[in-house]
Amino acid sequence: MRMAHAGKFRHRPKAGDTEMMKAVTAEEMRAIDKSTIEGYGIPGQVLMERAGCCVAARVKELFGQRKVIVLAGGGNNGGDGLVAARQLFNDGWKVMILLIAKESKLSPDCLFQYRAVKKLGIAIEFRSRIEPKDLHGALLIDALFGTGLSKTVTGPVAEMIRLINRTDVPVISVDIPSGISADDGRILGEAVKADVTITFGLPKIGHYLYPGAEYAGRLFVEDIGFPRELTNSDRIKAEVVVRQDTALLVPERPVFSHKGDYGHVLILAGSRGKTGAAIMAARACMRAGAGMVTLGVPESIAASLQSVVVEEMLLPLPDDGSGVFSEDALAKVLSFIAGRVDVCAIGPGIRVTPGTRSLVSGLISVSTVPLVADADAINALQGNMSVLKTAKSPVILTPHIGEMSRLIEVKRTELLTDLVGAARRFSSESGTYLVLKGAPTLIASPEDNIFINTTGNPGMATAGAGDVLTGMIAGLLGQNMNPLDAALLGVYLHGLAGDIAAADRGMHSLIAGDIIASVPAAFLALGRA
Repeated sequence: MRMAHAGKFRHRPKAGDTEMMKAVTAEEMRAIDKSTIEGYGIPGQVLMERAGCCVAARVKELFGQRKVIVLAGGGNNGGDGLVAARQLFNDGWKVMILLIAKESKLSPDCLFQYRAVKKLGIAIEFRSRIEPKDLHGALLIDALFGTGLSKTVTGPVAEMIRLINRTDVPVISVDIPSGISADDGRILGEAVKADVTITFGLPKIGHYLYPGAEYAGRLFVEDIGFPRELTNSDRIKAEVVVRQDTALLVPERPVFSHKGDYGHVLILAGSRGKTGAAIMAARACMRAGAGMVTLGVPESIAASLQSVVVEEMLLPLPDDGSGVFSEDALAKVLSFIAGRVDVCAIGPGIRVTPGTRSLVSGLISVSTVPLVADADAINALQGNMSVLKTAKSPVILTPHIGEMSRLIEVKRTELLTDLVGAARRFSSESGTYLVLKGAPTLIASPEDNIFINTTGNPGMATAGAGDVLTGMIAGLLGQNMNPLDAALLGVYLHGLAGDIAAADRGMHSLIAGDIIASVPAAFLALGRA
């Protein structure tokens, strides 16, 4: 197999092609802002003016109302809102500004904008409450806190946010909904539920992690003049996986080619009572474009699968008499892999027994082909994570939150407070590629990069969806893709196929088989047949 080295990014966009969009923490955005002002000589007032103008332009584009209430804090986020208020006022809108900070507490740039709007005669009131009568026929611009918020929202402002969230008044948040952490999407006490969020320069990680993603509504990222070398710096380790970039990752299929050019994938899956997991992983692997798929199963259940597999081949392997792989399976698997298999996937439906523990750890430490480990293969590693550092070939792990929690022995609630950090640390320390399944799915590489997927829907929370993803990633690996690219494209296509299936059949009725059936449409949606 002609496997590209993980660091080469053989299928990644080349210079000049579309690049993945970075996503930043609050601190990273502050550093960009500071460098723009101090290093490039672009005044903060210029950035604020452009930000406010972008907000006003989007408001006029998206909404027909001509009455707006601007809720402004005393920092630079409030200043952005005051610029938007001025622009809308000049365009003939009826504008009211509610400032929650005293004039003496306004930041220098916000104070400058306050004086400007005051001279124009725009109605300004200093109060941290809003009356229902104020909202009649209006829309709201939320410019209270922005990305700099680090403390819990309480008191009158929290009550005002609760009132806003109980109404059906359209809300536009400036930079990020007030009360949402820009770093991890957490709600800091109370948070504004926006219909639209307009952010500047780069999206924030909190725009994509839940519950922040749900509170942000429709997200617009506006260019306000930050130097490109700052917003595209390699020091920013988080990226957002979007359609135009993943389309560039789809492997080419030359006219003069044959099945051997697209990889032979061995999938070790299934046990008595869990044969469906094996079938779904194998079929998804074929749909992802693998040239050949062999399904390795415990020999006592092989006969029941023989009439089900069609495109796939079947490899009976030693079992322990109960329909589960035995410790003797490892030798036969390694013998089968030698010289004929390009990628191995293991885990769907195998159960955790001494035999499967031996098989998983043996494959990791001995196999010379890339390995995708999912489900019970991950559970079988609990207490034995050190074996990952012995791997001779790339390993991709695809746990959901529960499996990840058990693997690293951290409570689920604790893990959920720092998903990005936990994923990056695990991948870096173990030397593996991590696909942390969830909403959204995160992909981490040993180089300390994190990627945030943007496809998928709640209908995919269904049995077998993870088995489908395992098969798809393995199938892409078999097509000479490096591990990171295979994980990125596999996760994006998997979610996109789920979105296509949900659009056709609804989320409530979605099953894993629908995702497999929609994989061809997902490839077509990326512009690749």
